Amino acid sequence: MDIPVYLVVGFLDGGKTNFINGILEDGFARKDRTLLICCEEGDEAYDPRFLNNVTVVNVEDEDDLKCSQLKAWEKEYRPKQVIIEYNGMWQLERLYREVLPANWVLYQIMSFVESGSFDLYAKNMGQLMMEKITNADLLVFNRCTPELAESLRKRTLRMVNRRAEIYLEYEDGTSEDYLTGDECPFDLSQEPIEIPDEDFGVWYVDVMDHPERYEGKMVHMKLVMCHSKKYPGLHCPGRFAMICCENDIQFLGLIARGDTLDQYENREWLEVTARMSVEKHKAYQGAGPVMNILSAAPCAKPAQEVVTF
Repeated sequence: MDIPVYLVVGFLDGGKTNFINGILEDGFARKDRTLLICCEEGDEAYDPRFLNNVTVVNVEDEDDLKCSQLKAWEKEYRPKQVIIEYNGMWQLERLYREVLPANWVLYQIMSFVESGSFDLYAKNMGQLMMEKITNADLLVFNRCTPELAESLRKRTLRMVNRRAEIYLEYEDGTSEDYLTGDECPFDLSQEPIEIPDEDFGVWYVDVMDHPERYEGKMVHMKLVMCHSKKYPGLHCPGRFAMICCENDIQFLGLIARGDTLDQYENREWLEVTARMSVEKHKAYQGAGPVMNILSAAPCAKPAQEVVTF
């Protein structure tokens, strides 16, 4: 029998325990037997009022979190669902590959970040921090101030994880969506709109999320040529981007049309000016941005070839 697993991840002071108390209080575990695996002891404690139908087990050492141990707990406690409060210093990959039994199915991953410490963790423990973000279904930045909220929105976290629900929770207890829908990182009154080498990732996220914003606009930037293998005859120049770490580099391309594009080789650097449109294409599985090339010419590659976020 499959057992749904709710994984709560983040670093100390991220708000994981408070969140678990909240879902337990709201009846999350009142109807079915729940196993709560605590892998990190923080300042907050689980509220005993909400543990009537919950068995709490503690894991202090990462090596003690084993598949055999989880199966033993399953046999002993017969849970209908499992909540894991995961230690922020432990890598998620080991949990996925070695620890979770085959019938323990990850139902939801919820990541919590203390807003004031995000930059510090991202700088000093980037891979650990980014895996918590890239894998999340729900991402909450708590203890926000207006200044921190503005800073977080500039980080274009939607590029790191395009599927997660992302919320900013303020110190007064209120919260709001990470994206308001009104942000535009570029001056649309420019003709053409200059896309700096270091800001291609920001522009890519914005044009993919809001292609209508750029419809009819002229843009100018440097791109790497790419001819699609999946869709013969389709040109999709773009940039390579490091999404979370050096082992996770992806190509971010856009559909382009132009009479001269056939003459350029894959991975050749071009300086292009294009008029943007929004069109349906199977490569986008719907409507998406299309670059109608007005001019293209070979150029020197930028100092930083790979885009970062």
